[in-house]
Amino acid sequence: MSEEKEFLRYSDEDLQEFKEIILEKLKQAKQDMKMYVDALSGTSGNDIADTSPTFKILEEGQQTLFKEETGRLASRLEKYIKNLEAALIRIENKTYGVCRETGELIPKERLKVVPHATLSYDAKINEKKNTK
Repeated sequence: MSEEKEFLRYSDEDLQEFKEIILEKLKQAKQDMKMYVDALSGTSGNDIADTSPTFKILEEGQQTLFKEETGRLASRLEKYIKNLEAALIRIENKTYGVCRETGELIPKERLKVVPHATLSYDAKINEKKNTK
């Protein structure tokens, strides 16, 4: 008699609910990314062209800091977008919500807050402990 391991997964209805959450977050993230790209490319209209030359050096320094911070935020957002897109693929493959360490289902509450999660809370904590 062979033992078959039951494959844990969320129902199609649950997956559809998660997909809607992810699509909404993805839409917002892409809007935010457009804002960051516009700010970095200078198309946002907030430049120093209309300021007095006395303040130009201060404004340029502030603008440099702003661009550096915006670049960091855009980089994090790009990673977030990729993670959300990967979550959509897992939904299509019906593997969404399964912890990649334990094989157990990640609680719905966690997935609603962090829809791109691939680890259960306990597995995430253990991963952090092991990397220190």
